[in-house]
Parts: sequence; structure tokens; C-alpha cells
Amino acid sequence: MTIITILKHVPDAESRVHAKDGALDLSGATFVIDGMDEYGVEQALRMREAGLDAEVVALGYGPASTTQALRTALAMGADRAILLEGDELHDPLTVALALAAVVRDEAADLVFVGGKQADWDSAALGPALAEALAWAHVDWTTAFALEGDAFEAVHDVDDGSETLRGRLPVVVTTQQGLNEPRYPTLPNIMKAKRKPLDTRPADVGQELMVVTGHTGTERERRREMLEGDARSAAAELVRRLRGEAKVLREEGR
Repeated sequence: MTIITILKHVPDAESRVHAKDGALDLSGATFVIDGMDEYGVEQALRMREAGLDAEVVALGYGPASTTQALRTALAMGADRAILLEGDELHDPLTVALALAAVVRDEAADLVFVGGKQADWDSAALGPALAEALAWAHVDWTTAFALEGDAFEAVHDVDDGSETLRGRLPVVVTTQQGLNEPRYPTLPNIMKAKRKPLDTRPADVGQELMVVTGHTGTERERRREMLEGDARSAAAELVRRLRGEAKVLREEGR
């Protein structure tokens, strides 16, 4: 079988991002594979290592720089990679249609995709992809097992978790708790350079929803240390969070 793991190239969460002329300036940011997408890559690899006869294909979308994220997935152990190259797309519905065409071409039965995009904070791509494929969808997954074409998954719900059972094909959105992604070793990083990476134009037609612009703001950090012992410092912190930051509610409200 073929397992496809969707991934995106996003700014590192620890990178310094600045606002310039009313827009985000990412020129100095370090880009990495989206952290939630890593869980999908790792899950596919663990299933193959457990004996599943499967080819793991990393599928990325976006500008040419996305090849860096794909090479990371190859270094983790993916067999090959595909890049849908095109201008940065923000509309998950349009992206889902383009990705669905590749999933069909690859005759995949199982797709992993991160539960939320780290850059645009969108949790829509997984459900949109499942809809485009007319497949079942399991969201916010914390456990996944496959036996034949039957799967069992545990996912988060508002008041805890629930277990779902179904049959392939399925789109699974991943999150922290599903597994612990491995670090690529130096030998595997070298091997990844020789693995196939197919670049295709992103045939998306006209976007269903277009981002016409965005603005960013930047505020100076206060960098203030609270004086006193732990008890008094904690009390002062709570007072400021309630009175100044307005992030804590007053008691009784």
C-alpha cells in the first residue's frame, strides 16, 4: 500500500519574526518542517517498520524552498517525495483539491496531515482533503493502528477522547501525543540526497478564497522582574494578569 504524509515548510517557532511596513518580515526566519506534520511522517514510518508492506511518500506544497522540509522527511525514512510547487497558497480548500489529485494518482489508501498549520493556524486542510477525496476523516488523533484495511484510532473530543473504528481509505490529522518524531541521523541525511524527489507544478486553477493582505504589529517587551518572595510575586502577577492584561477573570464572575 501507499501512505502519503502531507507536509509544509513553516517558520521555526523560535525564529524572530518582525513587522515591517505593516507586513510580516520573514527574511531572517529559519524555516522547518511543520511540527504537526512530523507526527504523520513518524507514524507512517513506525507502521512500515512494524511489518506493514507500505511505501511512504512525503507530499509537500508551496514554493521551491519546501524541498528542505521534504528532504527532512526523506532523512527520517520516507521512501520518496513529491513537491507541488507554486506560489504560497493560503486557502486550504484550494490546496486540498490540488493534493487530492496527487493522492489519486498515487493510488494511496492512507493520508496523514498535521492537525493545524503552524503558520496560518488553520485546522481546515485535513477535513477539506477528506471531503475532496470523499474519504473518511479522523481528526486530532493520538493513537492509530491498522490491521488489514481496518483501522482503530483514538482522537480528542471536548470532554476527553473516543475510539473510532473504520476501513481504509482515510485521512488522519495528527497532533502531539500520537508519537515522538525521530531525529534524522547523519547517514540518513546523506542517503536522503539520493532519494527521488519529484517536482510538479501546482495545478490549482483559481483560488476559492484569496488573502488580499495582512498586517502585523510588534510591541516592545516589558522585561520586568517582580520583586519579593515567591508568594508575594505570584500575588502581584495574578493582579497584573487580571487588572492589566485582562487574561484572568475576577472571582465570582
